[in-house]
Amino acid sequence: MFYFIRHGSADYSERNTKIYQDFGVNLAPLSPEGVKQIKASAKDSRLQGADIILSSPYTRALQTAAILSRELRADIIVETDLHEWMANKHYIYETDEKAEISYHEFLSSGGVYPAGEEKEWEDCSAMKKRAMAVLDKYREYDKVIVACHGMLIKAVCNVRHPANGEIVELNQRDSY
Repeated sequence: MFYFIRHGSADYSERNTKIYQDFGVNLAPLSPEGVKQIKASAKDSRLQGADIILSSPYTRALQTAAILSRELRADIIVETDLHEWMANKHYIYETDEKAEISYHEFLSSGGVYPAGEEKEWEDCSAMKKRAMAVLDKYREYDKVIVACHGMLIKAVCNVRHPANGEIVELNQRDSY
């Protein structure tokens, strides 16, 4: 069983300062409230006895995984393909303005390219494909926690966008 958990609330108070500009915003840590959210989530009985914790490489997910690791005594493995949605599927950095436009296109189309069109942004099927390739490497484990991002959880698990610290189950049998 895979237990996806959306990272806790991030502290973006330093956005557009220091190194927290553009892609650097992904280095933002959890807020104090985000830490509380994850400590509360760690008490969920479904997570007890986890074999391993997989994490996105972004700070907010890594800090989430670190808290869970300490509370649940499970090791962390960072998997770079568990990253957040990409405004450019070719991994080319987009300005905040262009990324915002792509994000709104993604939302308005439900994460699916309009018929006959190809977009630069990553669609839900591409997100699911890259995440499932990661999960496939850990199928032998009984209980895997995946600390990552709301848009990825929504794409993989076909659920509404989860709240910070929310846990979403994905049964291995149902995921392939």
